[in-house]
Amino acid sequence: MSEPLAITSGDLTARIDPMGAELLSLTDAAGREYMTDADPRWWTGHAPILFPIVGALNGGRYRLGGEEYALEKHGFARKSLFRCEEHEPYEWARFVLEDSAATRGAYPFAFRLDLFFRVWGATLTTTATVSNRGDSPMPFSFGFHPAFAWPLPGGAHDAHRIYFAEDEPQPIRRIDPASGLLLPEPFPTPVAEGRLAPDSAMFEPDALIWDRLHSRSCEFGAPGGGSVSLEWENLPMLGIWQKPGAPYLCIEPWQGIADPVGFTGELTEKPGIVSLPPGQDMQFTLAITVTPPKDRA
Repeated sequence: MSEPLAITSGDLTARIDPMGAELLSLTDAAGREYMTDADPRWWTGHAPILFPIVGALNGGRYRLGGEEYALEKHGFARKSLFRCEEHEPYEWARFVLEDSAATRGAYPFAFRLDLFFRVWGATLTTTATVSNRGDSPMPFSFGFHPAFAWPLPGGAHDAHRIYFAEDEPQPIRRIDPASGLLLPEPFPTPVAEGRLAPDSAMFEPDALIWDRLHSRSCEFGAPGGGSVSLEWENLPMLGIWQKPGAPYLCIEPWQGIADPVGFTGELTEKPGIVSLPPGQDMQFTLAITVTPPKDRA
């Protein structure tokens, strides 16, 4: 198994594990950590890549063309070993996952998933490129799942807020804790004037989910402490999640969502699924900018 690789600008250092092409760590020039410590008492993830689905399937299975396939929650990319194709320690790294006999047993498509990580100043940009290398349309979803330290360096836990780029007055969706599937009814938004004040109690029923998101950026932090700002492209949904009481908060831009409760349709009918034509690519981007405590007013 390959060891994690580091890329750095001096202002920001990222460590990435070829297993899952998973971002493990983001540290500023002073060595302060902005990602979860992945304490196994809570959750061992850092920033899984979600592909070829986002969320859970009804019964852990999906239907396609008269066949039925088993596929675990969030897909197999997060537990797959990616190949490192490029690594420039002072700027970038590229990781690639391609279809294999093992993946085709769960997902019968020829694909390439390319994850390109680049640091520039205090920003890490991750560009995911999904390629359909087969001869028929390829249905899939994709998502990022970064878990940030909560509290972030220098900030008081209860003072942390998420500031959305736009007001988010639309209702949110919730997950049925028993099945992991999407409940049919909408729930009132917890966002007020573009701001969310997270607390552990709101995650007792699982994630907060925006399936009609207006914003394409947000900032997470507390007065006097460090912050992380996120910007994303081609990802119209958002999940925010914490295992209640854990020292992290996940802010997850998605293209895709869990099956609704009782869903029995084909994969192509699953909410959030996109269909990629043969020979075509689709890109998804997440940029994370770190602002250390000393740079904040």
